[in-house]
Amino acid sequence: MTQTALLESDLDPDPFAQFHKWFDAAKAAIPAESLPEAMTVATSNLDGDVTARVCLLKGFDKRGFVFFTNYNSHKGQQIHDNPRAALVFWWHPLERQVRIEGVAVKVTEEESEAYFATRPRGSQLGAWCSEQSQVIYGGRATLDAKVNELTTTYQGRPIPRPPHWGGYRVIPLLFEFWQGRGDRLHDRFSYRLRADAKDWVIDRLAP
Repeated sequence: MTQTALLESDLDPDPFAQFHKWFDAAKAAIPAESLPEAMTVATSNLDGDVTARVCLLKGFDKRGFVFFTNYNSHKGQQIHDNPRAALVFWWHPLERQVRIEGVAVKVTEEESEAYFATRPRGSQLGAWCSEQSQVIYGGRATLDAKVNELTTTYQGRPIPRPPHWGGYRVIPLLFEFWQGRGDRLHDRFSYRLRADAKDWVIDRLAP
């Protein structure tokens, strides 16, 4: 499928508003079970070793783009040491990609508490039981035993948020909007934040 052209005149001068427009279109075109909010999150350590994984976008506004995780996970350790991150959204039915580069910071405790309270009970238990990214000695049975133990411990009462679990907000310094076109001559536009951080410079990029 080949989409129509993306012209600079089509773009909102505010990249957050442009993302909102494309994200709404993606949610309309992609079934909820196919997770239009899925994004690749790339991080790196101080040696420059890069890792990437898929996370779910849980909210965005002009402050940035939020996802939640275990702070002790591999990504959490890398963000602690090198608080830069890149996000990639790919919406195949629309032949659209959005890249975001920026600084990753923890959300407030209140934001993490509020989101944790909305999670399914099983996911809340999982946040306690999974030492994310660590080797499981004893196999799956070890993990299942932890789940069973905590299910009993919290039977009939709320499950608190683990202190090692919460959100990150990626504060953008760069956006790139990519629209697929025929003959690999795609339309690409970047928004770069000016040094004074007051507005954005829009440039067309070679495909």
